[in-house]
Amino acid sequence: MSQLKAVLQQKIEEQRPRTQRLLKEFGNVVIDQVTIEQAIRGARDVRCLVTDISYLDPYEGIRFRGKTIPETFAALPKAPGGEYPTVEAFWYFLLTGDVPTQEQVDEVVAEWKQRRVVPEYVYDVIRALPKDTHPMTMLSAGILAMQRESKFARYYNSGEFNKNRAWEYTYEDASDLVARIPMIAAFIYRYKFKNDVHIPPDRDLDMGANFAHMMGVPKPYDDVSRMYFILHSDHESGNVSAHTGHLVASALSDAYYAFSAALNGLAGPLHGLANQEVLRWIMDFQKKLGEGVEPTPERVREALWETLNAGQVIPGYGHGVLRKTDPRYTAQREFCLKHMPDDPLFKLVSMIYEVAPGVLMEHGKAKNPWPNVDAQSGVIQWHYGVREWDFYTVLFGVGRALGVMANITWDRALATRSSGPSLSPPTCSRSGRPPGAVGKTAKHRGGGLNGRPLTL
Repeated sequence: MSQLKAVLQQKIEEQRPRTQRLLKEFGNVVIDQVTIEQAIRGARDVRCLVTDISYLDPYEGIRFRGKTIPETFAALPKAPGGEYPTVEAFWYFLLTGDVPTQEQVDEVVAEWKQRRVVPEYVYDVIRALPKDTHPMTMLSAGILAMQRESKFARYYNSGEFNKNRAWEYTYEDASDLVARIPMIAAFIYRYKFKNDVHIPPDRDLDMGANFAHMMGVPKPYDDVSRMYFILHSDHESGNVSAHTGHLVASALSDAYYAFSAALNGLAGPLHGLANQEVLRWIMDFQKKLGEGVEPTPERVREALWETLNAGQVIPGYGHGVLRKTDPRYTAQREFCLKHMPDDPLFKLVSMIYEVAPGVLMEHGKAKNPWPNVDAQSGVIQWHYGVREWDFYTVLFGVGRALGVMANITWDRALATRSSGPSLSPPTCSRSGRPPGAVGKTAKHRGGGLNGRPLTL
């Protein structure tokens, strides 16, 4: 048994009595109410799940296992020669809540290299789709096709299913999936956009660096990948993609079924697809200002008001929970200031950042006038030559796999019950989420732009 799995097992055994006590002593405590508007327009702000994986504070932003984004980046071991932690270190941290040692990180890196081999039939399924198929459809289909490999499904069908051990097989599926999804994503990119010419993986590289290598993008894109995947991993589990993963897994569906479904939610324009919509809008905005024209606050302000007066939103601004600049945006901004300060698109994004909040507050309809994670993520990809907009949400999906897989592993571990004939954990209306890791109560959120709700 790996160090990670052994530590996780210990943590689970410690948490199970806590969960049982919570259910026994506080099971009838009401944690929220639902209005007619929420039932009709989307269950925004409905508290309906508990998790220790991440917590979203309106004024502080996302915390992973109690740590803010800067604290997470500072605490975790960095990739050799890199500025950011490895994704493998972050995975250990998400699962256990412990900051791993370099030895523990190295073990996960080595383990993922063993796990990352994708069955050839998965690539055949992707190739069978028309080449103009959206990359998110390809990714979802590839993950779903891989369900044949599910160790949890085999265990459930073995006739020896034990709910106390179910988490072990979910962990195996989750680990296989997070190790393989960058391989599938890079394959889709090279197949669809690079004439089906592929770059073999490099056994000497960690996940983020290997992904950059297989994409064919030089340094510092390895750090871009690490940063991007970590920032997009989880967001309190109340958004559409993360919540869908919980919902589908609550039926004892395996990790592949659950995450394929989560990807289908992520593909919506009010959720993960927003990043490409933001970049399209920024480039149209640049054309309005004039190619090669240095943006000024006055001209940007004028163009923003033209957008709002035309009944359009300012994409990349607004958030269902946050009441400050999204720390994920700030992290990307800091990268841009260091590595690409003179990029024309970044300079425009930076100017919009300075002007847009004031315009939106004056406009008065946005509850949160600050930028979210999508406001600049596409600009970074564009700068490093990944200019196929349709692929951006796939990158989001690779990162989101980390949070969804960590959560459903803990769901499976803590959904055991001392009585009752049913193997399936209880679910709550609309969300369908079983009792998960005991911690902060998360809210259900949509993925709307400028505070627009997403109907579930």
